[in-house]
Amino acid sequence: MPSTEPPSVPPANVLPKVAAIRAADGERLRSVHLPGMTLTVRSRRPAREGLPPALYVHGLGGSSQNWSALMPLLDGVVQSEALDLPGFGDSPPPDDGDYSITGHARAVVRHLDASGRGPVHLFGNSLGGAVVTRVAAARPDLVRTLTLVSPALPEIRVQRSAVPTGLLAVPGVAALFTRLTREWTAEQRVRGVRALCYGDPERVSEEGFRNAVEEMERRLQLPYFWDAMARSARGIVNAYTLGGQHALWRQAERVLAPTLLVYGGRDQLVAYRMAQRAARAFRDSRLLTLPDAGHVAMMEYPEAVATAFRELLADTADTTDTVGTGKPVGDERTDGAVDGEPANQTTGG
Repeated sequence: MPSTEPPSVPPANVLPKVAAIRAADGERLRSVHLPGMTLTVRSRRPAREGLPPALYVHGLGGSSQNWSALMPLLDGVVQSEALDLPGFGDSPPPDDGDYSITGHARAVVRHLDASGRGPVHLFGNSLGGAVVTRVAAARPDLVRTLTLVSPALPEIRVQRSAVPTGLLAVPGVAALFTRLTREWTAEQRVRGVRALCYGDPERVSEEGFRNAVEEMERRLQLPYFWDAMARSARGIVNAYTLGGQHALWRQAERVLAPTLLVYGGRDQLVAYRMAQRAARAFRDSRLLTLPDAGHVAMMEYPEAVATAFRELLADTADTTDTVGTGKPVGDERTDGAVDGEPANQTTGG
């Protein structure tokens, strides 16, 4: 249900101009206008014609840049696109202010339906892992394979190091945190994020650190930055409380696509112990565990993730061309929106 509150940020067409977002060598950025939202899409030129398409979806507070280390390693295997979810990266907020898991999944589905690129090899990290799990369960026709890097699936015992991120979901906490950290520099913020997300923060190169600081400075100029963070965090928490057919673990069991699961032994946000539960839940799964990786293995160990994905393709060569031919299942409207979740609880502030 759309929020009845007045918009908390100005319309996208009157947002302030900020520095241009960075594109790595071989990448290009474009804006895609869809009903109710505009998405920034990062893509690479395929090594040759006829390669199957892939789509990458980032986590909370991330952007399509999170996949820039992995995508070139798969240039000869897939046609790569990574999107900025609404309110993140260079994508403005969605018109309806819906940052729920279903709202983000709706953005992915609308992009795939509008582009006609499906079925795709679908990747997701953290929040993006929960989003693409919901997409794969509701729209098997859009998914060839599923690769999940530390997916944000419900945990009964959440790690203590993940609690501060979860607290962003509490109304007012994001505003309080903004006030308390007003004097923090972008460099201090990046060091904190790096320590939380990486198994070994020293693996980040000096250039990578400088680029991250530059991106943080850009984001902090956006008036909707903390709103998008808080509402998306609330979307994760709300999704964890859903039961029945809308429960994320139940939807994981409905996924038909061959699935690669990647978990880091030093992940401070998604518990390493969840790897075995995920391997049992996804019916056709392979598990890659990286003992020294943190929450963003595709950034820390992109070669290992790329190798595992290539092996997934080799193992499923006879099935991936047919798995994406199924019709939509569950609660899918013909306009491409993933629906059926109870009235949206994430747009109220």
